[in-house]
Amino acid sequence: MKLAITGKGGVGKTTISALLAKEFAERGNKVYVIDADPDANMASILGVPDGDKIKPIVDMKALIKERVGSTSSDIGSYFTMNPRVDDIPEEYGVRLGNIRLLVMGHIPKARGGCACPENVFVRELINHALTQDGEIVIMDMEAGIEHLGRGTAQGVDLMMIVVEPSRQSIETAQRIHKLAANLGVPKIVGVLNKIDNDEESKQVKEVLKNLEIIASLPLDLEIRTNWQAGSDINIPKLLGESITNITDRLIDSKNQ
Repeated sequence: MKLAITGKGGVGKTTISALLAKEFAERGNKVYVIDADPDANMASILGVPDGDKIKPIVDMKALIKERVGSTSSDIGSYFTMNPRVDDIPEEYGVRLGNIRLLVMGHIPKARGGCACPENVFVRELINHALTQDGEIVIMDMEAGIEHLGRGTAQGVDLMMIVVEPSRQSIETAQRIHKLAANLGVPKIVGVLNKIDNDEESKQVKEVLKNLEIIASLPLDLEIRTNWQAGSDINIPKLLGESITNITDRLIDSKNQ
């Protein structure tokens, strides 16, 4: 299953991505987590030792030049548009039990956003990961809608939009839903996060009535406390049950 998790910045998509990765891994699945958010902090949330020292893929200049033929500093150079990337997840992914973490880093946007070598390499790497069978790929997308404009999420089986009860988050969710549908994403679902009470959940669901909401997660102070302390996520019982249910719903949605 190939799952892209998206939403407005700050809604908790990275935390939920990490929780789902751990849940799938505990079920015996081999899980690839792709941190495609330029503000990368998946490593620290997963509890990867020395996560801040992980070298992002886009900073591996020698590797990119070997596979693509040049880097963005080689002005005017020719480069291949379909570099070999099949060995990258296993070779360069950081291992944590059944989880392999790949950190993309900040993708360059030089020369008016054209296809620079780093962009090509990352695009091919993501496309490769998103087309492998028999494994779980969880892609923590960059915040907002820009990745949809680039078509990065094409090829996913399912997109999950994380929404918190704020006007800005709801509006972003609506835009993501529309763009993802236009891209032809087969299944799009929503998860409400940081919900304080049933009435708040009901109000958000009413506004997002065209989006299938598969879960509503409570505002959980233990998660926030653990994250602020820099520790990996110790799932509280209440949220742990919710994550288990979300995982089951995702599997059901994929099989429909």
